[in-house]
Amino acid sequence: MRVVAKFGGTSLGSGDRIERAANSVADAVEAGHEIAVVASAMGSQTDDLLEEISFDADPADRAEIVSMGERTSIRMLKAALAARGVDATFVEPGGDDWPVITNERGEIDAEATQRRVDALAEKLGDTVPVITGFLAEGPEGDVTTLGRGGSDTTAMMLGNYLDADEVVIVTDVEGVMTGDPRVVEGARNVGSITVDELRSLSFRGAEVVAPSALVYKDEDLGVRVVHYQHGDLLAGGTEIEGSFEHLIDMEEAPLSCLTVAGRAIRNRPGILSEVSETLAEADINVDAVASGMDSLTYYVEKAVAEDAEATLHDAVVADDSLSSVTVEDDIAVIRVTGGELPNRPGVIRSLVDPLAEAGINIHDLITSATSVAIFVAWADREDTLDIVHEQF
Repeated sequence: MRVVAKFGGTSLGSGDRIERAANSVADAVEAGHEIAVVASAMGSQTDDLLEEISFDADPADRAEIVSMGERTSIRMLKAALAARGVDATFVEPGGDDWPVITNERGEIDAEATQRRVDALAEKLGDTVPVITGFLAEGPEGDVTTLGRGGSDTTAMMLGNYLDADEVVIVTDVEGVMTGDPRVVEGARNVGSITVDELRSLSFRGAEVVAPSALVYKDEDLGVRVVHYQHGDLLAGGTEIEGSFEHLIDMEEAPLSCLTVAGRAIRNRPGILSEVSETLAEADINVDAVASGMDSLTYYVEKAVAEDAEATLHDAVVADDSLSSVTVEDDIAVIRVTGGELPNRPGVIRSLVDPLAEAGINIHDLITSATSVAIFVAWADREDTLDIVHEQF
């Protein structure tokens, strides 16, 4: 089996932990598996280095300085593997075997990287490459960085390009938990989770796998998250299932927009739950909901709009803080969901500006961690869909 094992900073935070990491790699090699290792900087070394840059450093100099954390880690881990009789080679930017190449814009050059990875793959089995995470090499040979969570991105990308069977993310949590064990009593490990679920959690603060890394997860690539104390690269932890696909979808049937107005709705605890519950009791499905300071907006299928209006009207009459409900028909929704969406600065503007130039009014725009829903007049749906396709 071909495995990419990524060791996070906490899993390499001391000599003892480096030895534990080396033991797990050595055991996998002894069992006959091809292993490539991606290493983060030890502990908080990268953050410590950044804090010490109190002067106005050139970006190239800054990248060289912060790269020292990963460069130290791979040398430590390579030496620990050699002490166990494992043939290992450290791989860093500037070296002949270095695989991760970026273009002039700082984005990963897929074609150049794939060629480098193919060359690296020929050596798997004969040696264990110990590769710096987080770092890349620019088109002029300069050191660049992949941003926060870049070691996860390195590991997942290499797993994809190497046609690995599995990527194992070794970290300081026992896989994905039902809640933060430091806050929630009784939090437990989740045996498996989908890419979509994990991406949403990661983008909203769950420090398990960097959201940008999950772009490289496809159906054929297994991914697991394990605790560094587990000691076994090939079992345990949380399995990440599926793949995160880039989709552009348009609802086939027209929607209706129902707006409930009221005084200081935003400051009224439980009002969203109370009003929404009336629709649930009437067996009316809500396609989307948005809230403002003095309003709640529900999108439902046009076919049930009259029933939804009657139901919400009853809620308005029964609650003195609510004043009125209005309905607007023939609304279309186009949703964009996918890989690079949360990591594209200006993505909302890239959608809004072309629509404005085309004279299309946006009725509503609702975003989540991994998707954007654009609501427009039904008559504008095809033009909107064409513009969204052009942008993605």
